Amino acid sequence: MADGEERCVVDDRDREVCLEAPATRIAALSPGATELVYAAGAGEKVVAVVAYSDYPPEAQEVQSVGSHTRMDLEALVTLLPDLVIGWMTGNPPEQLETIEALGMPVFYIEPRDVEGVSSAIERLAILADTREAGDQAAAVFRDGMAALAERYADAEPVSVFYQVWDEPLMSINDEHLIGQVVSLCGGINVFGALPRLVPRIDDESVLAADPEAIVAGGMGEENRHWLTHWEQYPTLTAVARDNLFFVPPSLIQRPTPRLLEGSRILCEKLEVARGRR
Repeated sequence: MADGEERCVVDDRDREVCLEAPATRIAALSPGATELVYAAGAGEKVVAVVAYSDYPPEAQEVQSVGSHTRMDLEALVTLLPDLVIGWMTGNPPEQLETIEALGMPVFYIEPRDVEGVSSAIERLAILADTREAGDQAAAVFRDGMAALAERYADAEPVSVFYQVWDEPLMSINDEHLIGQVVSLCGGINVFGALPRLVPRIDDESVLAADPEAIVAGGMGEENRHWLTHWEQYPTLTAVARDNLFFVPPSLIQRPTPRLLEGSRILCEKLEVARGRR
């Protein structure tokens, strides 16, 4: 694609986003968006990130323009981005609308499945003119997840409660990306049929479901205290069998290529649970 040629992709809001030249100054407005841009081979073009954009490590050197829920628009404008990566359900819509009104193209992302992650990388690579790197990263992720799915296709089912937050207590349903990973690993999500992507629940509903394994992320990468909460219920199967598992949240709660690593860990934890029957 020649430099003078317009490059167009469809974002996750089904809007066509067109740039007259490759993006050279990219603002990534969520930690996941930051990871995806770097995965697409365009990390050197990132001029703005938001709080908790901690991966890859070099992203921590990029100027932060606030948090994903409250951007400093004045700071963002002074950085003159020629492409803004917005998070459909995470960034305030009115702020993204203001950014667009100021003439900055916004590419909305919200990967909802494995293919969505690969596709986001490929589309960002088109906009940034880094297709070779982007296509390779997307293929590695796509193939790795397919290999995991094949490996655990016939695994014995394990009933699982995945805790995504502690106060209020929250889980995920089967449509959620994490729910899809639980299924891929041979897990049966005990709250999978609930209508909300991220349903609020309570201790009583977990006790009633009596999962064989409880998996939690947590606020930090080494923060396991959400799991110790469940030890007060020794009759829970997951507690009785010591199937309380921690997966670093950035590996499974962000729709990025590192989800492959998080999925491997989750699958291994469920394999441990099978061995404790």
